[in-house]
Amino acid sequence: MEITKQHIEEAHKRIKPFIHKTPVLTSKTIDQISGAEIFFKCENFQKIGAFKIRGGMNAVLSLPEEKRKKGIATHSSGNHAQAIAFAAREVGVKAYIVMPDNSPNVKVDAVKGYGAEIFFCEPNQQAREKTLQDVVDKTGAEFIHPYNNYEVITGQATCAKELIEEIPSLDFILAPVGGGGLLSGTLLSAHYFSHSTIVYAGEPEGAADAILSIKNGKIEKAPFVKTIADGLLTTLGDKTFPIIQQYVKDILTVSDEEIIAAMRLVYERMKLVVEPSGVVPLAALLKNKTLFAGKKVGIIFSGGNVELKKLGEWF
Repeated sequence: MEITKQHIEEAHKRIKPFIHKTPVLTSKTIDQISGAEIFFKCENFQKIGAFKIRGGMNAVLSLPEEKRKKGIATHSSGNHAQAIAFAAREVGVKAYIVMPDNSPNVKVDAVKGYGAEIFFCEPNQQAREKTLQDVVDKTGAEFIHPYNNYEVITGQATCAKELIEEIPSLDFILAPVGGGGLLSGTLLSAHYFSHSTIVYAGEPEGAADAILSIKNGKIEKAPFVKTIADGLLTTLGDKTFPIIQQYVKDILTVSDEEIIAAMRLVYERMKLVVEPSGVVPLAALLKNKTLFAGKKVGIIFSGGNVELKKLGEWF
């Protein structure tokens, strides 16, 4: 399926009653430090605390009633789990969520709060997929993939669409990359709504599969996985990878130390709670200042669901 400009516009109209139009904020201090003019799209203020509500809501609303009446199922360590739990509640069906047993408590509690039934599994892809298959076999629920789903990608594209509409003529947009749903959606919105805007991705060094995949021309797994950016631990999908391969300018990797430094800057200067995955694009910009010097840059803060007890470990 090719996602068109019209698909994104229709998705935006479809989900508008269920989402917040999140603010775009600025910081003169961070502009001075970076040497760029930065516009932060604050999805940490989004419903469920993350951009994932856009794709989850669009995917659920796009399903025919017949398909969703037995419920919706997914696997996710947190933000997509919340998105599906919230969306299922909004349309009045049951949500079945498979979560790794090491998922952040703040995200588990939120999923429970939206009324979903949780099934815990070991924290690896194989366990997720097997547990999910068991749930789907037992319930007949419709599976919505966290990112490798065209309706999810189309919903995520509405984030950059809003940013571009509010701040026209951006030179660059930076988005984080995990499974690639937000990044591929961002790339499509830049392509359709602001053709001259160049998109970069930020990726943790401790989950650097996307940069390897682009380099080798096929989906690769990260050589090792260890990062505080828990929302970016997944590999690219066969629906997200071709879009990223076609449109992304480059993928910029950052260390956990650089992620923590960016978080500290945002917390101290902007007084915003942004999760580690969400500040990865800012960390990437700060590491590569010369690329963006003197330019207008949009940065997507993808979410703000932080387990507060972790702050003491990081800072």
